[in-house]
Amino acid sequence: MHVEAFRTYCLAKKGVTEHFPFDEKTLVFKVMDKMFALAPLERVPAQVNLKCDPERAIALREELEDVVQPGFHMNKKHWNTVLLAQQPQSFYEELIDHSYDLVVSKLTKKARGILAEIK
Repeated sequence: MHVEAFRTYCLAKKGVTEHFPFDEKTLVFKVMDKMFALAPLERVPAQVNLKCDPERAIALREELEDVVQPGFHMNKKHWNTVLLAQQPQSFYEELIDHSYDLVVSKLTKKARGILAEIK
């Protein structure tokens, strides 16, 4: 998956916005102002950070250690750094969906209600 395809997929999700809160090189995606994905734009090979259930994060890291690593500059229990070159696009889309869904599940009832109203 190319970083532009990653960006397009993230932005297609309901309630997602993109920001550069840290610097002009790190693109951050948020749902209802909560971060679920980061893309350091100048990394080669391309990589992204995605939120992940802790047990699943461990399993992914063990199974695909060349692709999925503990989150770089993130809480390593809840974030993975994922290289974007070696797996089918559906693999990356599923990880993005998982990250997005984790963040949405932790939103307040009010925020989930607002998100549900977004078309």
